[in-house]
Amino acid sequence: MANNLVIVESPSKAKSIGKYLGKNYTVVASMGHIRDLPKSKIGVDIEHDFKPEYITIRGKGDIVSALKKAAKKAKKVFLATDPDREGEAISWHLAYLLNIDENAKCRISFNEVTKSAVVASIKEARAIDKSLVDAQQARRVLDRIVGYKISPLLWSNVRSGLSAGRVQSVATRLVVDREAEIEAFVPEEYWIITAHLTDQNGKNPFEARFYGMDGKKQDIRGSEAAKEVLKRIEGAQYTVQRVTYGERVKNPAPPFTTSTLQQEASRKMGFTAKRTMSTAQSLYEGVSVPGKGVTGLITYMRTDSLRVAAEAQQAAVELIGARYGKEYLPRNPRVYKTSKAAQDAHEAIRPTEVEILPEDIRSSVSTDEYRLYKLIWERFVSSQMASAVYDTLSADINANGVTFRATESAVRFAGYRAVYIEGSDENERKDVKKLVKLEEKMPLKLVKLTDEQKFTEAPPRYTEASLIKAMEENGIGRPSTYAPTISTILGRDYVSREKKMLYPTELGKVVTDLMKAHFPDIVDINFTANMEQQLDDIENGSEDYLELMRTFYAPFKATLDIAEKEIGKVEIKDEESDEICEKCGKRMVVKMGRYGKFLACPGYPECSNAKPLFVDTGVPCPKCGARIVAKKSKRGKKYFGCEKAPACDFVLWDEPNKEPCEKCGAVTVTKYGKYGRKVICTNEECEANKKQPEK
Repeated sequence: MANNLVIVESPSKAKSIGKYLGKNYTVVASMGHIRDLPKSKIGVDIEHDFKPEYITIRGKGDIVSALKKAAKKAKKVFLATDPDREGEAISWHLAYLLNIDENAKCRISFNEVTKSAVVASIKEARAIDKSLVDAQQARRVLDRIVGYKISPLLWSNVRSGLSAGRVQSVATRLVVDREAEIEAFVPEEYWIITAHLTDQNGKNPFEARFYGMDGKKQDIRGSEAAKEVLKRIEGAQYTVQRVTYGERVKNPAPPFTTSTLQQEASRKMGFTAKRTMSTAQSLYEGVSVPGKGVTGLITYMRTDSLRVAAEAQQAAVELIGARYGKEYLPRNPRVYKTSKAAQDAHEAIRPTEVEILPEDIRSSVSTDEYRLYKLIWERFVSSQMASAVYDTLSADINANGVTFRATESAVRFAGYRAVYIEGSDENERKDVKKLVKLEEKMPLKLVKLTDEQKFTEAPPRYTEASLIKAMEENGIGRPSTYAPTISTILGRDYVSREKKMLYPTELGKVVTDLMKAHFPDIVDINFTANMEQQLDDIENGSEDYLELMRTFYAPFKATLDIAEKEIGKVEIKDEESDEICEKCGKRMVVKMGRYGKFLACPGYPECSNAKPLFVDTGVPCPKCGARIVAKKSKRGKKYFGCEKAPACDFVLWDEPNKEPCEKCGAVTVTKYGKYGRKVICTNEECEANKKQPEK
């Protein structure tokens, strides 16, 4: 009797599931999408109810043939693609190509790649969810219409190769608008005066900051105001006016959603959103675990839900009690409330088996996989733990009618902090080990006064983490779109990234201004968020796909017709570089080509000099003293070499550190392996690289 056939997207997922289902099942991979809209044309028949014109993706013909052959021999075919809109659409396309009735119970899905979840899904096989498919199709068709109708206008009036999109254009606008806020910001001067105090015996030192004068809270604006405060407290006696000791309880952060995982991986580990999702995908699909073989380590990583299965919560409770003690358990199990906008189709991101500790897998996975699993494991376990408890102090200190305020906190009970501290918490004022003892009317001794001139700061530029947070808060995109959206706006050169900060390019500003003027709805945050909600409504069956398309297209077409007549040619000023053209002496400019940025002479066509754009690492070449710059090989791999190449052949595959070797002064690089971060000297003969004998 022929085997049952199970089709998934990737080979690693196929390997994991094949191990769980046994010899009566053959598991194969479709290698992602197999049908899509054509790239050569819009591929949507607008005149006939926006019918998509799907084709088999180029290069997938052999895969489709193999799948058809396997399906023909199989007793039954199960479609086990990812449990979301995109996965449902892939199953729908597979059903079409393999002549499977979409109403047949052929669709299986699971939130985690574990034996219990996979086996249970076979028993709970269902028909393909057409509402999910319609929601994915609506998004795909909307994005295709917007992209293929607006992009040609950008090509002809701004620059070839540009694109517009429902989500990417709004994300770009957020970065552009933030830069405009920064440029318009006018800093205001203020001063911080701090009293460094002790008791009368010179013990128990603490700090108190200026709070106000004559019983009123106020800020110190300007140097004259600061001088006035300092003059008033000159020679004054410092006395405790009011003191309050209290308690503060801080609850743990909830388990991760896609958005918070991407934010925290960026803050704590410097991961891009793309790197986070790629690593999470491999953890979800399955990695090799000692004693278990290939195992899915985390639940599905595209989710905006905070829900946790009761069994997983109980497993966490048992682990916390055994590993940390019962005092680290809350009185009642923690339940986190998911936002109304969340789809809640899946659980929060958590370990599939909390008993698999991060250290258990360290030797068998990549460094990225280990670090991300550790982050997810610690966040989930801490989310089920008792709150942290702090002892707090707030005291007002009087000095001739000037009030200084001291605030301190000391950890009484670590609670969840024994396992995990959220990234933003690390920027808070440090806790003291023990609160200072103060009493009302207690005289104090002034050790010194410090006064600092400060200026109010403009809003910070977005990082990937904060942009994702802003997109989520404004309802722009969904968990599956955050990472690809950021990759797109960076790849299109609308936004550049420097030391984590996102800057709009001149091109990004020009395109955004053009979109605001001619397609205001497409770059309107509320319009985009409302569209996302309508797509969710299609998914849950409360809105019709065709009705949404008709409602959207009529006003869009009218706007498009006007824009085609009104948009004029836009000139973008080239960014000047520090490089001087060696042929004609002009300052070279940065241009964007098919393969990225390059340097070109502005004297073209009289001078056609052009060369690659190298990014300076700030490290001198040890062979000739010129700059070590970042380069790309013919295959696109990043490496680092002397700018004087080929005359100088110094080259590195790892980015050089600015700090030279302490022992020999040679260039050092940082490598990450299974055992963490290690600084290595590039001088192979250096003593720093030699293994030290055990004592």
